[in-house]
Amino acid sequence: MILFGAIVFMMLIWGVNFIVAKVALRHLDPVTLASFRVLLSALLILPVYFASPRRKRSFSRSDILEFAKLGLFGVAINQMCFTIGINYTSVSHAALIVGMGPIYVLVLAWMMRLEALTWQKVSGMALAFAGVVVLAGEHGFSLAGGSLAGDLITLAGSVGFAFYVVLGKRVAGRFDSLEMNTFNYLTAAVLILPLAVRQGVMLDWRAVAWQGWAGLLFMSALASVLAYLLYFWALRHVSASRIAAFSYLLPVLATLLGIMFLGEPVTRHLLIGGGLVMAGVYMAEIGFGTEADLDEDEPDADVH
Repeated sequence: MILFGAIVFMMLIWGVNFIVAKVALRHLDPVTLASFRVLLSALLILPVYFASPRRKRSFSRSDILEFAKLGLFGVAINQMCFTIGINYTSVSHAALIVGMGPIYVLVLAWMMRLEALTWQKVSGMALAFAGVVVLAGEHGFSLAGGSLAGDLITLAGSVGFAFYVVLGKRVAGRFDSLEMNTFNYLTAAVLILPLAVRQGVMLDWRAVAWQGWAGLLFMSALASVLAYLLYFWALRHVSASRIAAFSYLLPVLATLLGIMFLGEPVTRHLLIGGGLVMAGVYMAEIGFGTEADLDEDEPDADVH
């Protein structure tokens, strides 16, 4: 019961995170919010790591390079693109694009010869892609309108996390989840630091309302640190595929919250495109299970 509650709470945090990001972006520009989020997340997770009773160990140069790669894709690109992308698109679009995480992982795993493709998986990918095309066509296929640009930026962030999942498979046995999260965030913070400093120098700090800082704190402390730790803790007790089943609730939850609190419209494109995406992801997901598949303890859904 505690495990079930933890997973539901985690999904609720990520669903609310879409709304919080939208509100925070009214008070902070997207690059500032995104870069500050990465830095603050690293600062918040470091005390958790050092307070843990586990034995601390030193890392080799190759370990640091692995953390740098995983931090770049799983934190820097993923969270920067999510924050910037949602500034230019709707919560419903972003949630559905993020919800396609298992599709991106499947494609990359197949390209790296870690995953075999079946007709069921290919059909699911095609169905989900058709849903994204329907979503993108809601405002036309022009970057000038903003929505398509936001969709593409959000997509880039989700693909970045898919790289993190596939690359992380190779080192998952060498590091525990707290080590992975701590040093991935730390290396990402080092990569983002020059940008964050630039944004901090340009920012009019007194002009930022409390909602902006509160949103930044929620996105860093809850949607990043706490939710990530809950996610990997849950993976120790249940399979990734079972958690993925809960992840189907994320696009629905985020869309409903966007409609309720931000007044986002329910359009025909959203209903048709969203239905195709969800059906496609489900079809591709149930096609997993061959010997060449990603290990069952690997995350297979996007997180934000």
